[in-house]
Amino acid sequence: MITTRQDGYEIDTDPGRFDIAKVHNWLSTDAFWALGRSRDVVERSIQASLNFGIYASDGTQVAYARVVTDLTTFAWLCDVYVDRAHRGKGLGTWLAATVRDHLAPYELKRIILSTLDAHEVYKKVGFVPFPDPEKLMILA
Repeated sequence: MITTRQDGYEIDTDPGRFDIAKVHNWLSTDAFWALGRSRDVVERSIQASLNFGIYASDGTQVAYARVVTDLTTFAWLCDVYVDRAHRGKGLGTWLAATVRDHLAPYELKRIILSTLDAHEVYKKVGFVPFPDPEKLMILA
């Protein structure tokens, strides 16, 4: 699946196109939730997920998102990252909207994400706070 914006950015789900070294660097050195994540873990997570990359007009990867899903009832949007040099251009919102639209035909019961500082980005594409957070638990 390829989606292109008028400014030349495009989103692609082709796993052969991902710059795994770049994704690993972003996540392991600049994403607070994944600091220190090993290359092996990044590679295995990519292999086991539905992945989205944003590419500039010259073909370089500038953003990434991953969805853990069974494509039947549930999806978790995670590891969303936009290269610092490309922030402020609406790429994060466009990426989240593309993920939402890609998952829509599956009629999933629940699509979740966790964010510390990007609530406004996700709100623009329909995400809302979890209605009953007391129902959520985590295995610590």
